[in-house]
Amino acid sequence: MGQTQASHRKMIWTIGGGKGGSGKSFIAANVGICLSKLGVRVVLIDADLGGANLHTFLGISPPGLSLSDFIKKRVSHLSEVLIPTSIPNLQLLTGAQDLLNAADAKSVQKRKLIRSIQGLDSDTILVDLGAGNSLSVLDFFLMSDGGILVVTPEPTSIENTYRFLKSAFYRRLKQSVSSSSVKALIDGAMDRKNEMEIQNPHDLIKAVRRMDEGDAQRIIEEVAAFHPNLILNQVRSKKDIEIGFSIRSACLKYFGIHLHYLGYVVYDQDVSNSIRRRRPLVLENPRSRAAQCVMEIASKLANSH
Repeated sequence: MGQTQASHRKMIWTIGGGKGGSGKSFIAANVGICLSKLGVRVVLIDADLGGANLHTFLGISPPGLSLSDFIKKRVSHLSEVLIPTSIPNLQLLTGAQDLLNAADAKSVQKRKLIRSIQGLDSDTILVDLGAGNSLSVLDFFLMSDGGILVVTPEPTSIENTYRFLKSAFYRRLKQSVSSSSVKALIDGAMDRKNEMEIQNPHDLIKAVRRMDEGDAQRIIEEVAAFHPNLILNQVRSKKDIEIGFSIRSACLKYFGIHLHYLGYVVYDQDVSNSIRRRRPLVLENPRSRAAQCVMEIASKLANSH
């Protein structure tokens, strides 16, 4: 599972899911470490607006170089702001303050940054998107080979995940079509109470077909190609584990989206202890139940190369 398999092609995984506090940074840091221990070369990117803290999860002080240096052209290549960590095969890119801030207005800059990220010399790139579903966060979520949603078994977190997924999905559809009237229709469909009574992609395709057969075909292809992933975090019971399957069924039923349930991480006091000690859980206490869950998820990601 080491280098030879990992270097088939680069994988970019973006970790998002709406609300803060679901454990996205914890998952990103610990999955990144597990992958690097499997011989995969990993770049961890902290794109959490205003709360860049991946370095804390890795137990290193705030880096001097950041994405801002690249955006402000202080350095010419993104690779120049990569921070080595004490973990072999693992590098960090941090400091996303100006990256997603008002970046909606600077789409040229955003596209350049996405291309630069895709061009980094690595086997796997893990992007911690932080909270929210601004257009920039959605675009970064969509640039990946696999968007990963981290959700906790609470109604608010689940609700936020659906909202995030729907926003990302409709944005992807909108980007795939060419007719401006179809784009406007997709915008309208985002509102659940829309007058056209479009409740799901199936209704949307029917409505688009009446306007533009080519765009309807493109939407059908996008629906088929959109395969986000789900990780359930802070699971306390068997009933909680089942929530992942319920979300998967609901996504298929209401959106026609094939969501892959990657796995779950159990609630474990060792997690908060490791965060307080600024030591990644999978290094600090690899035998803990939560660490075992993270390792299992990482090995699934390593095998998807």
